Amino acid sequence: MSKKIAVFTGTRAEYGLLYWLIKDIHDDPELTLQLLVSGMHLSPEFGNTYKQIEDDGFNIDEKIEILLSSDTAVGTAKSMGLGVLGFTDALSRLKPDALVILGDRFEALAAAQTAMILRIPILHLHGGEITEGAYDDAIRHAISKLSYLHGTSTEEYRQRVIQLGESPSRVKNIGAIGLDHLKRSDFMTVDEIAESLQFDLKSPYFLVTYHPVTLGEEPPEESFNAILSALDAYPDHQVILTYPNADDGGRKIIPILEHYAQANSERVFAIPSLGQQRYLSTVKHASAVIGNSSSGIIEVPSFDVPTVNIGVRQKGRLAAKSVLHCSAQAPSIERAIKAALSREYQTEDEIISNPYGAGNASKQAIQMLKELDFQPSKPFYDLK
Repeated sequence: MSKKIAVFTGTRAEYGLLYWLIKDIHDDPELTLQLLVSGMHLSPEFGNTYKQIEDDGFNIDEKIEILLSSDTAVGTAKSMGLGVLGFTDALSRLKPDALVILGDRFEALAAAQTAMILRIPILHLHGGEITEGAYDDAIRHAISKLSYLHGTSTEEYRQRVIQLGESPSRVKNIGAIGLDHLKRSDFMTVDEIAESLQFDLKSPYFLVTYHPVTLGEEPPEESFNAILSALDAYPDHQVILTYPNADDGGRKIIPILEHYAQANSERVFAIPSLGQQRYLSTVKHASAVIGNSSSGIIEVPSFDVPTVNIGVRQKGRLAAKSVLHCSAQAPSIERAIKAALSREYQTEDEIISNPYGAGNASKQAIQMLKELDFQPSKPFYDLK
């Protein structure tokens, strides 16, 4: 009898990272895939990205509506409450043998606490990481404590999960799951990207994604305007802007982003979501990736493309030399872009090493799921 493996996804980025694992579970005769889709995927405001999941050939077993049309911490907290209600019904119907959760989103925390109460073991991916500028940091560690199995992206993060009291036998360094795309995906040419966007895209260009900072003093509107001011200093580069996520403060950025694209329509293109293949293809050909997305730190260095990481959202994460950090002020961003374009961080013929693995995480995660022997009572592991 096959194991039923549920996979939760609430955002476009998270689904893109999970794609190959979802496909491998789907294709494995010993496993049965169950997909729980929620959050931004079901919002027209953020592109109705659940359609991409269906276009990829996957059946969505449960759609859980939780996202309020709000831009506040109160709205986020209420969305989590709706999530617990919806995930309880969904997981009670599906009765999976395990649930896969990636990362640190508030939707994921609602799913994790529900599964823990229902005694459904969780495989948590990307635990042990640090992002001091967002409440995602605390959420990530909370999900680790609610989980039974752990697939971390580096050995340092594995040790941190163990430090949280998780048994070393249940914590494995498998690398970043999104890097499987490097070995297994086909990438589009610049012409193919331009045709799919219906935008006259030429090289060189920047890819820009900025999310609100939910901890720390980095006002989203002021910070995003600083980015746009810095981009104006490089008029010879086109710009592809992707929308922020649904954290509180994100909706304040969207009209600024849309106005900037409309006012510079030949140079700037704005889109809610590129989809994973198109996103990574756009990364591959970009002069630089600019913003504060985790992708700029984890995936982008493997394409030998520099990242300008803005502000404090990702503070604390391991990063390759090609990730250039700057404050959320226009002069600092301009200097970082200049350094990225000149490749000041790289000596001649140097190969930039990505600390997040080599692109074989899905196979290892599958093995962990197959070998799962769940014991609901989980002892706390004390460091010697």
